[in-house]
Amino acid sequence: MRRIGAALAALALAGTAIGTAAATASAAPGGAARAAAACPTGWGSLAKGSPDVGAVPLADVRTGRHDCFDRIVFDVPGGGDHIGHYVRYVDRLHQVGSGDHIPVGGGAILEVRVAAPSYDPETGGVAYPAVVAEPLPGVNLTGYRTFRDTRFAGSFEGQTQTGVGVRARLPFRVLQLPDRLVVDVAHSWT
Repeated sequence: MRRIGAALAALALAGTAIGTAAATASAAPGGAARAAAACPTGWGSLAKGSPDVGAVPLADVRTGRHDCFDRIVFDVPGGGDHIGHYVRYVDRLHQVGSGDHIPVGGGAILEVRVAAPSYDPETGGVAYPAVVAEPLPGVNLTGYRTFRDTRFAGSFEGQTQTGVGVRARLPFRVLQLPDRLVVDVAHSWT
């Protein structure tokens, strides 16, 4: 009977020690539990989209770095709260309309189509001064953890197409904000 009591006491102490160690690790600054909670990545990597063809032109494309993700923003002044889009991973970027292949650097390619032409639909004048197969103007990806490259693929039937080269096929999300479309790509899956 004494041996069973001693064994139960030892198991209880071991369980308490394991519970205390786990609580201490998760509460420690930079602990695994804290990092996982601070960087949600349940976004997935499947295609995301919302139909519409834009009549309001694309004005600018810019990027930003965050602790958990890299961000690309498509500014469409006058686009309102709903800007049509289609975002997906592709093996190769092919220009809509011509089918021409546009090389994009990185371990994976995220194709982003925004329902906003790079030209003014009323005048035909240039609204977003990009050149097909070239990096996006004014976008510098130096120091980014996930983004590796950007390429302009042109505008066709009211949509502007770009390719974003990323380090690997990682989770992403698309946010609709007033007059802009935001695409965030996570730094990791965890």
